[in-house]
Amino acid sequence: MSSGTMREETRLLLEWYAGNGRQLPWRVRGGAHPDPYAVWVSEIMLQQTTVQTVLPYFARWMTAFPTLEALARASLDDVLKLWQGLGYYARAKKMHECAQVLLRDFAGRFPDDRAELLKLPGIGPYTAASICAFAFDKPETVVDGNVIRVVARLRGIETEVDRGSITPLAAELTPEKSAADYASAVMDLGATVCRPVAPSCLLCPWRELCIARKKGIQEKIPVLKKLEKKHKDGAVFVITDESGALFLRRRPGKGLLSGLWELPWSEEGTPPFPGEWREEPGEVRHVFTHFSLTLRFRRLLSPVPAEFASQGRFVPDAELGEYPFSTLMRKVLRQLGRQV
Repeated sequence: MSSGTMREETRLLLEWYAGNGRQLPWRVRGGAHPDPYAVWVSEIMLQQTTVQTVLPYFARWMTAFPTLEALARASLDDVLKLWQGLGYYARAKKMHECAQVLLRDFAGRFPDDRAELLKLPGIGPYTAASICAFAFDKPETVVDGNVIRVVARLRGIETEVDRGSITPLAAELTPEKSAADYASAVMDLGATVCRPVAPSCLLCPWRELCIARKKGIQEKIPVLKKLEKKHKDGAVFVITDESGALFLRRRPGKGLLSGLWELPWSEEGTPPFPGEWREEPGEVRHVFTHFSLTLRFRRLLSPVPAEFASQGRFVPDAELGEYPFSTLMRKVLRQLGRQV
């Protein structure tokens, strides 16, 4: 969009936002947020998570880690423990890593350049655009599920859409000025008015311009590609010492739950080492984004190989609350009658 011009849709939406936008603790109106750290924390938390779920987590996080430096200097276990229940734990691990990089290489400040932001751990195109828009009031196009729905309905797109196909259309509406307010406004429109089901079209500032409304097909749009969710049957392996303390290890690798503590388990049910394993009653079910999982229990009856034992530790029940666990692992512990 050329400098100094603003589309009619954009003007109408900003006028609507001035009187109808949501009040959120990570948001300001009329320009850039004074604390890019707060913007970053909220954007990472909001990935795959609803605003209502994030609100109490955000408050607790900002109390525990009020500054980027406080987060960078915290232990990973403290960070992961505070994240418990939000899921997608790799986000928290990357945040901790990113805070340390910013403190070391950027004097504790976020760069205001998209290309520089993309070099940081855990920051992809969406988060980089969000930080530029909300924290620096730059005309970056921020596209989430709400924006996809709103723009698809506005333009009456009846074919399958995704972030890539909607972004150019959303960019046409992004103003050179008031970019932060606009990014908030278009998300709020989708969250409060242009909802997936029963949209409140009479309250919409775009009601006279919306092609989907004119055709009466608003609830049929957008057409999103559905991912087939697979199911996996695995096992969790219960290993105890003479006192009944559970063997825990920190999950290795860079996957979804890396960095968290857990009982050994596998999606395929393969034991972590050869031994005498007894199948036990009970199971735990959990749903991840792309697959569902059922874990059955197997208890070790033979000695633990010293090499494997050195990869973790035996933890008595009284100390389990000190460890960060995934929601899946908390289900496992509850099934075993352990309090966390």
